[in-house]
Amino acid sequence: MIRTVAIESYRSLRDVVTELEGLTVVTGANGSGKTSFYRALRLLADLAREGAISTLAREGGMRSALYAGRRTEPGVTMRLGFASDDLSYAIDLGLPQLGPFHLDPEIKVEAVWAGPVLRPATLLADRHGPRVRTRAADGAWRTAPWRLGDHESLMSALADPSETPELYAIREQARRWRFYDHFRTDADAGARRPGIATFTPVLAPDGDDLAAALLTIQRIGSADVLEATVADAFDGARLEVTEDGDDGACRLGLHQRGLRRPLGARELSDGTLRYLLLAAALLSPSPPGLLVLNEPESSLHPSLMPALAALVLDAAQRSQVVVVTHSGELVRCLRSDAHLLELVRDGGATTIAGRLPLEGPAWAWPQR
Repeated sequence: MIRTVAIESYRSLRDVVTELEGLTVVTGANGSGKTSFYRALRLLADLAREGAISTLAREGGMRSALYAGRRTEPGVTMRLGFASDDLSYAIDLGLPQLGPFHLDPEIKVEAVWAGPVLRPATLLADRHGPRVRTRAADGAWRTAPWRLGDHESLMSALADPSETPELYAIREQARRWRFYDHFRTDADAGARRPGIATFTPVLAPDGDDLAAALLTIQRIGSADVLEATVADAFDGARLEVTEDGDDGACRLGLHQRGLRRPLGARELSDGTLRYLLLAAALLSPSPPGLLVLNEPESSLHPSLMPALAALVLDAAQRSQVVVVTHSGELVRCLRSDAHLLELVRDGGATTIAGRLPLEGPAWAWPQR
């Protein structure tokens, strides 16, 4: 489980080090930094999975993503990291120098260590500039015979898991993280079209394979929970997913009280379809190590918050869950079972309400 997340100089997050629990709810007013916190988690996941610094380019580049407020420390840097019980990771990004790829940052330092706290004795692998070191089984340091470019991450250069098992383990850990923030519910959304009745234990990020994901839950997953949450959310409604024996297409229909026939996916309201998408994500038969939902309340009526909260609590029995929300009703429904982080803006910088500057979990950045 991820115990600590550390973010420095990313958008409004000048210096945030916070703990995560089995279920963490991140809330705050508009403009408090919730979206920045979510994006920082996504960026950290992309970097740990495969060194995807191109994620920053899609946000407008390093200069766009840097904290724009007053800085007291010398130099310009952006640092991201996480700590878990087993392996932890941090990366230090600097402003790019003049060159052909001015949107990509220069990677100054990366480090992987054992346990939640970075110390010389727990360090397992690092890179400073182009040089890479890994610790052998006998504890001795060895320098890699290859060198990294300014824009190449340690994770993107991983070649042989037997040579660098700790890097491989970090990458596989991050690959088991899932993020949902952009379900399509427009008229042309894939979720409104028939799917292929194939084994789909993980809902796609945009929800295009909704019908197949719901069919998989009904056949090998928590079909009873799915049935109960649909009935609870929509006044006794019943979900039906059918498979066409000729072409293998699957279609969903929602039987509602007072209607003589079920409504197909194309007929459902945006809110109803979005709730079914959230149910498919939260009831995955292949639960992730970390599941992060960004503003799941979008398009949902406040009356659906108790049913959504019940789904979140159910998912938190199998995965570590982070919910980023501005819904007071959803926060109220989850508050007693969740670790609550309320973000506030203080002089342009995001901070955690009620927390003094030196409070929070222990954290040390790798030195340049």
